[in-house]
Amino acid sequence: MHGVMGKQPEAVTEAGTAPSRVMLWLLVAMTGVAPISLYMLVPALPQLATIFERDISIAQMTVSLYMVGIACSQIIMGPLSDRFGRRPVLLAGLGLMVAASAACIFAETLPELIAARFLQALGGATGMVVSRAIIRDLYSRERISSMISLVIAVMMIAQMLSPLTGGLLETAFGWRSIFYVITGASLAVAVAIALALPETRRLRAEGSGFRQDVGSLLTSRAFIGYMLCQVLASQIIFTFAGGGPYIVVMQMGRSSAEYGAWFATTAFAYLIGNLFCVRFSPRHSLEKLIWLGLALQLAGSALNLVWGVIGLNQSPSWLFGTQMLVMFANAFVMSNSAAGAISVRPEAAGTASGAMGFLQMGLGALISQFGAWLGGHFTTPVPLNIAIVVLSIACASTMVFLIPRRNVVVSEQLIEQAEEEESGLL
Repeated sequence: MHGVMGKQPEAVTEAGTAPSRVMLWLLVAMTGVAPISLYMLVPALPQLATIFERDISIAQMTVSLYMVGIACSQIIMGPLSDRFGRRPVLLAGLGLMVAASAACIFAETLPELIAARFLQALGGATGMVVSRAIIRDLYSRERISSMISLVIAVMMIAQMLSPLTGGLLETAFGWRSIFYVITGASLAVAVAIALALPETRRLRAEGSGFRQDVGSLLTSRAFIGYMLCQVLASQIIFTFAGGGPYIVVMQMGRSSAEYGAWFATTAFAYLIGNLFCVRFSPRHSLEKLIWLGLALQLAGSALNLVWGVIGLNQSPSWLFGTQMLVMFANAFVMSNSAAGAISVRPEAAGTASGAMGFLQMGLGALISQFGAWLGGHFTTPVPLNIAIVVLSIACASTMVFLIPRRNVVVSEQLIEQAEEEESGLL
């Protein structure tokens, strides 16, 4: 393993990798281009419904089908990056995003805009799945979670500002200006990747391919465990995001603006959690950090349920105060379990990343609807609190029952030693 870790930076340097700070910004840009583009359009949805004379639910499809496009992209582009390399798949995906964003500018009907948005997501989300694979290509297992957390932390700052940016653009220049900015930004990211990002994919054994990658991943308890841990942790976010507005606005009688302000506190807690993860990951194993996150996550969700049962959760400060603890812990669980999932079979990191992202977004679309039903059909937040506790328990159960505690690191070391011997023979 030390031999591989020593060789990998040399290979990357010979390939022409830019300094690590430039690489970090490239990873942030390729990861953020799709989600930032998603949230930039949200403030313009009422205006789109008015301009095209359609119901707001139809305008909402520019967002919901965009999320479907993100899910589909992950399951397609991840395996392709394992087979053809990170660079060509990234450039093809971003090229599709540039073309689709330009099509959004010239859309004359809402169905045309919805179709172009789907293609925009299909191309743009390539960066989300391939960035995780690139991080696995470049960094040792001990550093993966800190790099993922750092990328997420920087990206979230831009992501939190994107609705404000979209609203200002729509107010000043009209909704099409949003897509002028997205087109220019995605083109700039594509050019930067073409100029500064070398190919990072590992050498693959002869005869290996998609079928072998999928077979090895699906038969690995460690991969299934880490992936389900990451996916279930993400569903806590989707559940609360789906039900939160109904609880605050309908049950508590607060304004939507106040809900937005309170919800921002949970995003801030998640950001801080990622920054703490960056600090702690190099010093502790990812398994220990996952367990720390799971313990805090379960404690926060259980407290929220207690507050709900005794009636304190009728005040936003109680509901969001403990949810901030859940989100802080969630950052530890998600980044470290993602690192574990893509480390089980390093040469299939793209396929692993794609499967994880597909399940996360696909289930998220359903779970957010379930969260909205829980928040909108009851007069108390307790059902939503129970759902989050159940998800927290399910998340911890994957670590208890699926992940072999002693064999994960050993198996990865054997894989890397085999790769080192194979590359020496080549």
